[in-house]
Amino acid sequence: MPASPIAAPLDASIGQIALTVRDVARSTAFYRDRVGLPFLFGAGPALAFFSAGPTRLMLSGAEGELLPGSGTVIYLKVADILGTHAAMQARGVTFVDTPHLVAPMPGHDLWMCFFRDPDNHLWGLMAEVPKS
Repeated sequence: MPASPIAAPLDASIGQIALTVRDVARSTAFYRDRVGLPFLFGAGPALAFFSAGPTRLMLSGAEGELLPGSGTVIYLKVADILGTHAAMQARGVTFVDTPHLVAPMPGHDLWMCFFRDPDNHLWGLMAEVPKS
């Protein structure tokens, strides 16, 4: 299918992949100790983050419709989440929510918003906004 004349190429990379797991502590030990991924940080008992090269792996407990084995979310890392959100909406993407602050980090604020593809897969936009 040819590209739409209004669709500019998206300047993004895969920033994070989320896996929904039954037991975050057990899975943290598996990915850290058995797989050997570098552990980055945890956020409470329900989230753990690992480095996988330039992509981050997030483990999270079941939430809503995201169940172990079926709750994968792919995140596109973008520089300008508000502009990207607006451009994608203008191209017909329906978002689940609007860009919002997820976590203040030491050097930046982490912002996200989510949309679904035609097969109902959940995707996220993420931006690490430098602190002023």
